[in-house]
Amino acid sequence: MVDTPAFQRLRYVRQLGHAFLVYPGATHSRFEHALGTYHLACRALATLRDRGSLGAADDRDALLVRLAALLHDIGHYPFSHALEEAGFASHEALGAASIRSGPLAAALAAAGGADAAAAVGAIITGASAHPLAGLVSGSIDLDKIDYLKRDALMCGVPYGEIDVDRLLACLVVVELDGRRRVGLMEKGLAALESLLFAKYQMYRNVYWHHAARSANAMFKRLVGAAVRDAAIQPAALAVATDDALIHELAARDRNGIALALRERRLYKRALELLPGELGRDVPSWLWEGGEPLRQAEDALAKRCGLAPGELLIDFPHKTAMLGLDLPIARADGAVELLTDSGWPGRMDLPRMAEDLVESARRLRVFVARPATVNASELRAALAP
Repeated sequence: MVDTPAFQRLRYVRQLGHAFLVYPGATHSRFEHALGTYHLACRALATLRDRGSLGAADDRDALLVRLAALLHDIGHYPFSHALEEAGFASHEALGAASIRSGPLAAALAAAGGADAAAAVGAIITGASAHPLAGLVSGSIDLDKIDYLKRDALMCGVPYGEIDVDRLLACLVVVELDGRRRVGLMEKGLAALESLLFAKYQMYRNVYWHHAARSANAMFKRLVGAAVRDAAIQPAALAVATDDALIHELAARDRNGIALALRERRLYKRALELLPGELGRDVPSWLWEGGEPLRQAEDALAKRCGLAPGELLIDFPHKTAMLGLDLPIARADGAVELLTDSGWPGRMDLPRMAEDLVESARRLRVFVARPATVNASELRAALAP
């Protein structure tokens, strides 16, 4: 499977998109992240097996989880999550579809049987009832454990500190509401908190860094224009690599954004607001992208004496810093569910996670050349 063209493409898709323009070491790829996630899956399964926690799960169940860990990013777009932010289909859905045909489908069938592709696809998309699916798509999935540690290392920042050994050692398979699923021993909650804070720190300082978000906004505008002009088809985006895509976009670029990205001439901040300064009625298209956002950007650009495309609005969005739907195995043998509603009287990770998301977010207006943008003009541009 690693030797298939689909998997080898991941060597040329950077894990952090344009973050290397801020952190020069951030040139690592989805390929090595996929191998790292696979490695963690092997470690986690070995721990569960040694503890006798796998129960009725057989070797094929474990195989499907390892394969899903290896292939969880097989459908990933170039330049990280920018294109999903722009409204294109999720990389999980693309990945689940892509493994059903071609050499990868044949390799999957040879390894796990005729239905392996469907089973792995369901795990990747979070639609599987597999008892071990939470290792790949869940509150403490191995994907985020690997990328947080790896991204922090490659960026040279001290923010991705996670007690990986403790988390893996505290994994357990429990029965709750009539089905078996991956949970965490109560003594592992401190390690879960380390995961939460590492994710918050990485979003605040790396993933949502203002210069990285400027490049992200420029790239989304560039791709949006190319798709509208039919210069590139959406289906081609899912199989492209970083360099191939940016070269193709540069050859068809009408406003110079592609060249500016290549030469790191990023748009500068003209306005930055905290979420609380925006008011309550913030339209969802502000982070969903698409035509409404483009029209708002161009309307605001006109107010500020800029040409269309010379002003970009960015408001990163994440529904939760740490999605919680996690069984906790108590020391006395009871199993309780830690959910988004919290765990009354014990800990309030959900509220904490929501507060961290909001404190990390910033609405920013980026401009190609000096201009004055005030909050009232922005609100007018965002009004229905």
